[in-house]
Amino acid sequence: MELYPKYRNPLIVKPSRPLPSKIAVVGAGGIGPDIGYFFKNSLPDVELVFVDIVEEALKAAGSRLEGYVQKALSLGKMTAEKAEKVRSKITYTTDYSKIEGSDLVIEAVTEDLEIKRKVFRQVEELVDEEAILGSNTSAIPAARIFSEVKKPSRATNVHFFAPAWRNPGLEITVWEKVDREIIDYLHWLFCYLGKAPILVNDAIGYVLSRVFDNWCNDAALLLEEKVATAQEIDKVAEEFVVAGPFYVLNLAKGNPIIIKANSLQMEEGEHYRPAKIFYSVETWKTPMPGSRVEVPSEAASTIRDRLLGVCFSQCCEAVDRGIALIDDVNLGCIVALAFRKGPFDIMRDLGEAEFKRIMERYSRERPGMPQPQHDFAYYQNFYRHILVDDLDGVKLITIRRPHVLNALNDEVNSEILDVLKRFEGEEGVEGFIITGYGPNAFCAGADIGRFPQLLGNAEAAANYAREFSRLFFHIDGMSKPVVAAVNGMALGGGLELAIRCHKIIATKNAWFQFPEVTLGILPGVGGMVVPYRRWARERKEVSEVFHEMVRFARRLTAEEAYKLGMVSKLVEDYPELVKEAVATVRELKGRVERIPEGPVEIAELKPVETPMAGSLPLSREVDQVVCRAIREAAAAPTLAEALEISFKAFGEVVCLDAAREGIKAFMEKRKPAFKK
Repeated sequence: MELYPKYRNPLIVKPSRPLPSKIAVVGAGGIGPDIGYFFKNSLPDVELVFVDIVEEALKAAGSRLEGYVQKALSLGKMTAEKAEKVRSKITYTTDYSKIEGSDLVIEAVTEDLEIKRKVFRQVEELVDEEAILGSNTSAIPAARIFSEVKKPSRATNVHFFAPAWRNPGLEITVWEKVDREIIDYLHWLFCYLGKAPILVNDAIGYVLSRVFDNWCNDAALLLEEKVATAQEIDKVAEEFVVAGPFYVLNLAKGNPIIIKANSLQMEEGEHYRPAKIFYSVETWKTPMPGSRVEVPSEAASTIRDRLLGVCFSQCCEAVDRGIALIDDVNLGCIVALAFRKGPFDIMRDLGEAEFKRIMERYSRERPGMPQPQHDFAYYQNFYRHILVDDLDGVKLITIRRPHVLNALNDEVNSEILDVLKRFEGEEGVEGFIITGYGPNAFCAGADIGRFPQLLGNAEAAANYAREFSRLFFHIDGMSKPVVAAVNGMALGGGLELAIRCHKIIATKNAWFQFPEVTLGILPGVGGMVVPYRRWARERKEVSEVFHEMVRFARRLTAEEAYKLGMVSKLVEDYPELVKEAVATVRELKGRVERIPEGPVEIAELKPVETPMAGSLPLSREVDQVVCRAIREAAAAPTLAEALEISFKAFGEVVCLDAAREGIKAFMEKRKPAFKK
């Protein structure tokens, strides 16, 4: 079935029904309490009912939720007011009748088809016809689970991943009897609540369970073959994932899950038979991720090839069979399974020859397991980080990197630039919108992954800033409009992207900030130049606000940005944001304004003894470089010359001790201590 017949971005259209006011979770052991806490944390006012046949499981669920609340309070991640709401309106019961009136019921019982069918027979008698039914099964197809329900059109699988309260991964099954309205609503709901849901067709194990379960099964087969120990296998696996298969199995008590899932997958072939060792081992001997483990080179090579082989086997098969789209498979492995890179990114890094070698070896060692049905290039031809939707001649580009709050990197910029170049010459395309995935982040800045390599090298840093600006330069010269639809935070490089767009539309919860000085650096790709030229030219006092943003990381609310003229329109929600952005694109047809040339008069940049960002002391040296660059850029006769001053200032600042301290502190997740 077609997974996305209309739009890839689930938040574009207003939902067909309101947020649920009452949710029931059937199954209070295992993942059930985590699912419940996810809903209460996301929707504190929702009424939540846990149903289980075992009183002890219900008591344990209550204790688990309270533990989560206490931890959030102790870490300052939850206010006392929110904690009170999260704790309220929760029922723990063995009485199924308490689920009456639920808008959404999630079944999270054991992976037993008959038990699941029995649950839904009971549930269907108690809830009204509009209630949505969802199963958290990790492997059983929806067509089997809901084969006996009276109204299958309102039922499908919604597969959470542990820990469900904070893991953004989620699979929603598209199957023959479910209404499209239900799929679209669930897709919207979970994205709105902070998940990164992907749509999958109905198949055993869907996508991500196929990858994880067989990753673990092949790891166990390596144990049986005496290739290596569990801790050695986990250590090699950590090149590709945050935690190895055996450590994760211990965490999730996952051995029985692999047995059931792979036994079910044996319908597709004997090669999926679960490793025998799963039946005899309860806990694997393996240390914490990151522990020092010496692995003999020959064993490491065998482990690496086998794990990559099974990963590519399952990911390529999911794409080849149309179970999921390739970009969803790639992202899903990152957000749900904690892969450091998507499988198809790993494949690209290896190159075609190495990919072929690994798959040929895997075919010999694991006969029967799926092999890729297309050539190497086929699995590389997709956008990894953006979604592209067509809104009646307006191209909506959504930055989809939810695991890093839609941060920019070179690839993201290149993908956006590719879309602009592909479509700007088409007569039927009126313009473009750039937005962020989810309700809370337009773009959280630029990845700092390359920054450590630039420290101490002014020329390399300045060149990097120029290269990073290729997208921005292109937008500067476009005749068709590009509108930024800011749906939450726009920080650093993300704000620099927004201000290069021809107009900015924002939701009322949006906010803007240049936090670079807190890292000991500066906004080097337009932040010290463009705001002054666009919005302070006629109002000198506006430049004082930009001074505070660039020098002291002042946060600007959407309302403040609107009053300054940065934001053209303020809206309430995401669908209205997109609607207004489309209208703005059409208003700008033939009327795109360039960033003004010529010097701009700005307010005085007054020296301060100790520059501060809130309570954080900043570097005086960095502030001096920032002030000089702002002055010189404002005085520059052309935009190009002003930007060049900015690039060179970025190169200068990365050679200061403050940049080393700021980047190091960020990587170590601590506050920087700037000395000068």
